[in-house]
Amino acid sequence: QVQLVESGGGLVQAGGSLRLSCTASGRTFSTYTMGWFRQAPGKEREFVSAISSRSYYADFVQGRFTISRDNAKNTMYLQMNSLKPEDTAVYYCARYYRGSVDVGEYDLWGQGTQVTVSS
Repeated sequence: QVQLVESGGGLVQAGGSLRLSCTASGRTFSTYTMGWFRQAPGKEREFVSAISSRSYYADFVQGRFTISRDNAKNTMYLQMNSLKPEDTAVYYCARYYRGSVDVGEYDLWGQGTQVTVSS
């Protein structure tokens, strides 16, 4: 059974950087569009970024985050720079299923990794 496992979260000061990883089991990783979402306490989950043959970003990213993937390693990354306290959330990776990449359906989710940005 395919699983997604995130890693790379942690505590960082405002202005700092983190790189999140999402590793998938299974041999068909390269054929899927993959995405990153986040959920802050008391807020709904929101789209952050997605990657297929091109990259997609939420407006709030504003050039601070970069999504990438290494299909040979079945791994997707999210490089986050210039982090702000409002970026604090649990970050999830997910496998796209259908619809719009930002509000469509994703059919497989990881367990999440906590990112905390201190001011």
